[in-house]
Amino acid sequence: MQTIKTLLIFLCTTTFVFAQGEPVELFRSEGIIPIQISYSNRDLKKSDNDTVFFDATMKYQTIDGVWNDINVGVRARGNFRRSTCYFPPIKMKIKKKDAKGTIFKGNKKLKLVLPCKLENNNNDNILRELIAYKLYEVISPYHFKTRRVSVDFEEIKKRKTEKFVLNGFLIEDDKNVAERLESKNWDRFMHPMNMIPEASVQNNFFQFMIGNTDFSTAYSHNGKLLVNRDNKFIPVPYDFDMSGIVDPSYAVTNESLGLKNIQDRQYRGFKRDEAIVNSVRGQFIANKGKFFAIIEGFKADFDNPKSHQEVVEYIESFFTLIEDDKRYKSEIINQMRTK
Repeated sequence: MQTIKTLLIFLCTTTFVFAQGEPVELFRSEGIIPIQISYSNRDLKKSDNDTVFFDATMKYQTIDGVWNDINVGVRARGNFRRSTCYFPPIKMKIKKKDAKGTIFKGNKKLKLVLPCKLENNNNDNILRELIAYKLYEVISPYHFKTRRVSVDFEEIKKRKTEKFVLNGFLIEDDKNVAERLESKNWDRFMHPMNMIPEASVQNNFFQFMIGNTDFSTAYSHNGKLLVNRDNKFIPVPYDFDMSGIVDPSYAVTNESLGLKNIQDRQYRGFKRDEAIVNSVRGQFIANKGKFFAIIEGFKADFDNPKSHQEVVEYIESFFTLIEDDKRYKSEIINQMRTK
């Protein structure tokens, strides 16, 4: 435990400096935006052309209670969830002239995350994934901004329409992320060892914390890679639905890593200077209270209190591990990859 105390003293006297611009208006608030939207799930899932967007009218409620209309284009995204989910995740396109004068100004494209299955816990799963995004904001300046929405969805079918009340959240477009972080998107292979060490380790600790192995920073799978003005590379993760913190019914366990359950953890980071890894360990421990405050802030919104408690206990198990010097060395330091 002496190691942890030393790290905490270091963190209290250290300032981490980074360049970051202001997010667009949509992502400057945490308030829930009520929206109403209608389209055909069948049409979206049937179309595998990522350049085709289906026209839809979305209504949204402003902070003063007024409902406004905005024209949007929508398409399904994600091959796995397009074939697996009843509600596919959505890529949304908004024309500049339509966004002008609205809260959506400055957002040419957005992702809309919705529940996957028609299940009792579908709305709670969305909150569990949103919590993951909010936890990463605590530890890294290099993150996607999110905004929660409540969705009245009217599904268009051949002979009728069906209505659903869903939790959801919007994710800022990667081009906006790059601009906000004074960087550019990098869409080619880049070995993780060429990325900023601290940013890379922060990402790997976070993925370990939430029990996610469904990502690759080298190949930008479930994450984007940015290159900043100093030509340094930064991983920015997204899509955490296949992680232990969410624990969805459709999860596919990464058996190639010898894992037996989606909630099993495996550290996937490459071997780094232990001083950097220990520093990031200290950052997570120093922010423990903030992590649990975020989780507690969602408690009243869960349909099932047990589901919220599962999140609490899952993150508690992470801190139990990294605060134990022996387990930390065994399950993180000794697991750092060399290839």
